[in-house]
Amino acid sequence: MSVPDRSSRQSGIVGRAAAGAGLGAATYVLGYLVTFLTQSGRVEDQLRGVNFFADLFGRDPIPTWQGVGWVYYNAHFVDTEIPALVGGARSMNLISQADGGSLGWLFVLPPLLLFVAGIAAGRFSGATDAVVGARSGALVVAGYLPLAVIGAFLFRRAMGDGTVAPTLVTAVLLAGAVYPAVFGSIGGAVSSLLSD
Repeated sequence: MSVPDRSSRQSGIVGRAAAGAGLGAATYVLGYLVTFLTQSGRVEDQLRGVNFFADLFGRDPIPTWQGVGWVYYNAHFVDTEIPALVGGARSMNLISQADGGSLGWLFVLPPLLLFVAGIAAGRFSGATDAVVGARSGALVVAGYLPLAVIGAFLFRRAMGDGTVAPTLVTAVLLAGAVYPAVFGSIGGAVSSLLSD
């Protein structure tokens, strides 16, 4: 292999990685925005009582954007840890506990968006083979994982002696790594079927 061939191959790998990272980051942000636009009113209503008591005791109210973050992580099957009244914490999924499964469609949102991002990554790389497409699609992890880690800390809220937050290990491993790797790879593999 000549030096120009090697450098063009390396620039192709860097380009695919950058595209995958960009698509992964955009997918995370888009997923949160869709969740915010569709659920902020419901979350604000649910926080109204909690924020009333926070005001009574001189504490800052919980902002809606943080509550929506809990719902967004719940859509990845990442539970929200909530301080229990008698010490310790309990885990809950706000989507699963919604009335009559009315929010169940949110469980489909992250996989669907990551699948589409995987297709886009595979198309960008020009994948004509399912394995190459899957590798390209899996690169969305590079952008999704860092934002999933940052979000897990941004959506933490101190409440008395405890903290309300997405379960950290699950937020990083499941939401940040497994979801984008699996659904991005599947989308990337499918992209090879769409090649000319």
